Amino acid sequence: VQLVESGGGLVQAGGSLRLSCAASGSILSIRTMAWYRQAPGKQRELVAAISVGGTTTYADSVEDRFTISRDNADNTVSLRMSTLKPEDTAVYYCHANIESFAGWGDYWGQGTQVTVSS
Repeated sequence: VQLVESGGGLVQAGGSLRLSCAASGSILSIRTMAWYRQAPGKQRELVAAISVGGTTTYADSVEDRFTISRDNADNTVSLRMSTLKPEDTAVYYCHANIESFAGWGDYWGQGTQVTVSS
């Protein structure tokens, strides 16, 4: 099982970016899918999460600016980020709780850099 992210990059403050993450491998089912981020010198933090039923959770700092969505048929999760701020600069990681033939496990993507210039 692996998670592969795409969509990071450099954007000016006020701009938008869309991150995508695809899970692949011997997947039986996926529970929660989420995006985390880690800025230099800071701990990794939850940005947004979405349950298999579509219930979403957001960090206060991104509420009303970011939107998480998932496609259960394709095993993908996306994060639409708008009105970006310099403090959103971080490496963004996809996370999923996945059942494979080996059982349930927590999986992480390799991370994608998002840089917001002022």
